[in-house]
Amino acid sequence: MIDLHTHTNESDGTFSPRELIEAAQSIGLKALAITDHDTLTGYDLAVPHATRADIELVCGVELSIHCRGRSIHLLVYFLRNQPTDDFRQWLLSLQAGRRRRNEALVGKLCSQGMPMTLEEVAARGGKLLARPHFAAVMIEKGYAASRREAFDKYLDESGSCYVPREEPEFEEAIGRIRAAHGIAVLPHPSRIGWSGEQIEPMLGAMCKAGLKGIEVYHSDHSPAEMDFYLHLARKFGITATGGSDFHGATKPGIELATGKEGNLKLPYSILEELRKLP
Repeated sequence: MIDLHTHTNESDGTFSPRELIEAAQSIGLKALAITDHDTLTGYDLAVPHATRADIELVCGVELSIHCRGRSIHLLVYFLRNQPTDDFRQWLLSLQAGRRRRNEALVGKLCSQGMPMTLEEVAARGGKLLARPHFAAVMIEKGYAASRREAFDKYLDESGSCYVPREEPEFEEAIGRIRAAHGIAVLPHPSRIGWSGEQIEPMLGAMCKAGLKGIEVYHSDHSPAEMDFYLHLARKFGITATGGSDFHGATKPGIELATGKEGNLKLPYSILEELRKLP
């Protein structure tokens, strides 16, 4: 088995890079991709542990971008080379934008009667703060009863405290990825909110711009959704990928490699197909 979508505490996961490698080794994973949000630090720190564990470690990152009026994510894999220095510098600029958003989010929460500090959020989060860390503070302070409530009422795009990210446009992101010799994949398409009629023309345009794959197999996807996204992958001639989107304690019920209630079992051939891409 393999898992091509995981997170460490260098972004919004709860496992350290070493702990994630140890967990992968304990279940016999052959290959693992670390795809933290806007940072490669988790991957960098995991390299020596993966070498000792004899696990094939894939360099990846998950980006937040703006596409056709929506905020979506892109997974990027580096399979033949390490990310360029220019790409790493670009990630640092994205992290700076994330910090500005977090500062604005604290201000908005405080203005709505939910006082907290960025330091309090940082104490409960990883190295790169994200909305799940804010939700954790909100629950501890009694502002929300659950993570879902925190997001639904306050943190999601429809929430009263939502602050948009400074996100690059899809075309810019693809250009950066191509220049760094990375492979761009659309993750968890079911979360975007496009209807069946909307996603086909959108995906077609993204493929023409340089998208190389779609995450068919994901913890959130039902068997019917997996069949549908596999159909789209074949229709547009892109690679079908998959991963659990493992975060540890911040996403209970999502297990490394096997997803939600065992809905995933990803063969090594998925990684082999990715490696065939030009």
